[in-house]
Amino acid sequence: MIGYLEGKLLKKEQDRILLLNNQIGYEILMPAYVAQSFHGKKIGEEVALYIYYHQTERQPKPVLIGFNLEAEREFFRLFISVEDIGPMKAVQALTLPVREIARAIESRDLAYLKRLKGIGNRTGQKILATLEGKVAKFALIRQEEEYPEVPLEDFIEQVQEVLTKQLGHKVKQAREMIASALKRNKGIKTAAELFEEVYRGEAF
Repeated sequence: MIGYLEGKLLKKEQDRILLLNNQIGYEILMPAYVAQSFHGKKIGEEVALYIYYHQTERQPKPVLIGFNLEAEREFFRLFISVEDIGPMKAVQALTLPVREIARAIESRDLAYLKRLKGIGNRTGQKILATLEGKVAKFALIRQEEEYPEVPLEDFIEQVQEVLTKQLGHKVKQAREMIASALKRNKGIKTAAELFEEVYRGEAF
């Protein structure tokens, strides 16, 4: 199964690219918000994407769906766990950044979810019922080209707020989790990286 690809950009279309890797051209579908990040890329440029590989009996032809960040692919897997949302519908629906969708889910902002392509009131309610409380960490996603590096103290506060207000931890416990994460990984530079390290530490 293909999970990650690096290669040369051969062709760009509105919702997909053709990527050359080891003399093989891979057609990769992309949600709209990912495709937007490719607007400034030139043919022949080296690119890299995390891949969601989709193939079923109903969909025997393999489909590759690309994401800039591993966390975005992880969110996609959760998103398609919602009833009535399959991979192809999800690709069409994700017209807004994952971090904004995650924030909308955690704040129960149904109106925002209905801005996604093909998501009406009924499906929006299913998204909230299935994913509320499960996607807080994705609200911390930052992309370097859009957000400058912030001081350590600022993103520690961001992560602590998510841990306490959204995930139910006591302040003291949240501070201990953050301190342990920073001790394990001294190279953390963003809130997303810190949250991932906290999450990794609690998972084992």
